Amino acid sequence: MNQDKQKTFDINSYLGDHKTAFLVPQYNQLLEQEAENEALLEDEDMKELAEAELSAISEQKEAIEEQILKIIKSDEEERKFPNEMVIEVRGGAGGDEAALFSMQLAEMYQKFAESKGWQVTTLYASTNDMGGYKEAAFEIKGQDCYKTLQYETGVHRVQRVPVTEKQGRIHTSTASVAIMPIYKHTTIELTDGDLDIEFSRAGGKGGQNVNKVETAVRLTHKETGIMVRCTAERSQLKNREKAMSMLLSQLQQRKDEQDAKDRSEFRAGQIGTGDRSEKIRTYNFPQDRITDHRIKESWSGIENVLNGDIAKILDAVACYNDADAS
Repeated sequence: MNQDKQKTFDINSYLGDHKTAFLVPQYNQLLEQEAENEALLEDEDMKELAEAELSAISEQKEAIEEQILKIIKSDEEERKFPNEMVIEVRGGAGGDEAALFSMQLAEMYQKFAESKGWQVTTLYASTNDMGGYKEAAFEIKGQDCYKTLQYETGVHRVQRVPVTEKQGRIHTSTASVAIMPIYKHTTIELTDGDLDIEFSRAGGKGGQNVNKVETAVRLTHKETGIMVRCTAERSQLKNREKAMSMLLSQLQQRKDEQDAKDRSEFRAGQIGTGDRSEKIRTYNFPQDRITDHRIKESWSGIENVLNGDIAKILDAVACYNDADAS
């Protein structure tokens, strides 16, 4: 590391970061040793030894600086692409068929997550009489989960003959998907006065109560109307904490996107708008074809895809976005 960079490296600025603070004393000790050896350069008998010591100290300082910068970069990457997220699915146009398709999409993402070794937890699920999801949300934890699934937000359309169709006609139904990162740290501050808070009994599939006490929590942010709910835990307090984390993350995501637009940095060519009302993909069963409308590319093998084999689609969408960004 060159001398100019060493001069501008303010080690004490990293003292407040718990991930880098442990390196600060080591670095300051090296600075003291460096000053001592620089003073010895004036002594001809000690000059050669001092120069050797300074060279070794410089290498140790550079190693610590690189370690600190690596930690900071890793934190920035996790801030941009956290390893926790929520995926929400909702049945759209098409009634019971839309709810069934919504359930299939949820299972598709769950099976894909399991193949990646990610942890999946059901936060809540509202089902119809056929077992389809009117709406449901799942928490996913795992390395690069949000980075991998970030472009799945939007409307997914299915074209097929529903199981309830007696005349063999092809129907078109839709389901919406929302991918929402969970940030460990946010700049959003909320009070109870900013929220409508509701408690209810947690329900299972078919609507039966699985809890005799009101452990389910629903939070609604009054200003934006954003609503989150959680029934995953048996404790009302834990469900409230998890719901609050989800809500803060959604508000932070909303703020970040608005800030980017205000700075005119929001790229018009970016894949999708992040809007769950945007149609992004069609699953055509009669033709065994899946088409992503954003990149105008198609694949066969719908059954395999709905069974969790979606890596090739995710990779194609990500590559297209990466190329567009460059």
